[in-house]
Amino acid sequence: MGDPAAPDGARDGGEAPRSHAVILLLSVLVVATCGLVYELLAGTLASYLLGDSVTQFSTVIGTYLFAMGLGSWLSRYVRTDEIGVFVRVEILIAALGGWSAALLFMLFPLSQDFRVALYALVTIIGVLVGLEIPLLIRILQHRFAFRELVSNVLTYDYVGALVASLLFPLVLVPQLGMIRTGLVFGLANVGVAIALLLVLRHSRKTAFDLAAALAVMASLLIGLAYAERLQRWSEIAFYGERVIYARSTPYQRIVMTRRNGELRLYLNGNLQFSSRDEYRYHEALVWPVLARVEHPRQVLILGGGDGLAAREVLRDTRVEHITLVDLDPAMTKLFRGTAELVSLNKGSLSSPKLTVVNSDAFRWVRGAKGPYDAVIADFPDPTEYSLGKLYTESFYRELNRLLAPQGVLTIQSTSPLIAPRSYWTVASTLEAAGLSTRGYHVYVPSFGEWGFTMAAHAPLGDAHFLPVNLRFLSPVAERLLFFFPPDMARRPTPVNRLDNQALVRSFGEEWAHYDS
Repeated sequence: MGDPAAPDGARDGGEAPRSHAVILLLSVLVVATCGLVYELLAGTLASYLLGDSVTQFSTVIGTYLFAMGLGSWLSRYVRTDEIGVFVRVEILIAALGGWSAALLFMLFPLSQDFRVALYALVTIIGVLVGLEIPLLIRILQHRFAFRELVSNVLTYDYVGALVASLLFPLVLVPQLGMIRTGLVFGLANVGVAIALLLVLRHSRKTAFDLAAALAVMASLLIGLAYAERLQRWSEIAFYGERVIYARSTPYQRIVMTRRNGELRLYLNGNLQFSSRDEYRYHEALVWPVLARVEHPRQVLILGGGDGLAAREVLRDTRVEHITLVDLDPAMTKLFRGTAELVSLNKGSLSSPKLTVVNSDAFRWVRGAKGPYDAVIADFPDPTEYSLGKLYTESFYRELNRLLAPQGVLTIQSTSPLIAPRSYWTVASTLEAAGLSTRGYHVYVPSFGEWGFTMAAHAPLGDAHFLPVNLRFLSPVAERLLFFFPPDMARRPTPVNRLDNQALVRSFGEEWAHYDS
């Protein structure tokens, strides 16, 4: 076996002394966990910043895996001092992977070629991660029989992958956020390097590598200390407004900004409302429905965790009870417990007439009983497949089942001017679910021309009444909502189903064309 005290690299193959074997095997677990975390961070950030989670995760993961394969292939050219190379690879991964989330957040508002930077960083980190396991196998080859070696390395590698996949969505993102998560796992990588350097200090020259490792560690610790400032700085640059609240939850990134007294809510970077003109949107969302129901006693709101749609519904004294289903408890808690936001929604989320259910609407409606006299679906735009399922025929069939015989429902349906195919796809899908539809639209300065689709078991007529004290809608203004000029007129569109998600694709294409 040779002298365990001999310097590493002195023997061909870089045999590891016994004292290193345990550290190296444990490092397999650490590097596997770190490697997958960096992959998940890149995919999540790409989805958050660029939209379309399926496309972003698919391309990021594909690029990352290809880069890992390239790194594994390049490992053949490491012919001596494998353990020294491994230590340097860990230091580089700690620096690049640890700072990856912060770098991407800061580059996005500044770079015109963000995708180039994203995939370049993913490729470099992937190549370095791909070097790790081949190097470790070669370092450990003299400590174990080949069968035992492969079994041990792959076991720790797969366990590390499991640890990362469970920690990332359940603990890391909601508790630490993406920037801190990257920095923490960078510390884990550099910790492996420092541990090996300390073990090797009597058998090789380690001063330069140790200095580099300590410098990287110091930068990561400083980053952790200023992580919140880095996040705020990047979001201020992204939104161009003062960020007054920001939180990552297991479901989304919630950001609130203020400019000249105007509050704005963003979810995953997409504007949800502005306090300057949200009344136009919410009056148009709610009142055309309530005005067509004779006795709207039971009302169901899907989405709308900000309580603004509920505020409008509660103005109707005929309403006896509202069920509000919103996925994110952090959202409803924020808008129930923050004085300024409670003032905006008039305390609707604390009304004794309202019950809040924090659940996935797609699953919830399948078990719900009904009937509801009015159903208001105020979901975010179908930017990705997890949201697109809330605009599918199967989901609308469940809403059809929940709707009272004389009930009316309405769907937030994106812009009929910017995305007319997407807008009219909602109508086609509701009709495929057995409902009669009627579209309408409103101009909201923060959004532009915005559309909604009403549906019922029978053809929809005119409004029975409207309150006299609304800020925007009047009987005349309400009738004008239903007029569509030629550039927004109905056109043939497919039905959005779970197995085709036609709406997500058309939405992405139309808005990308508008933004370009």
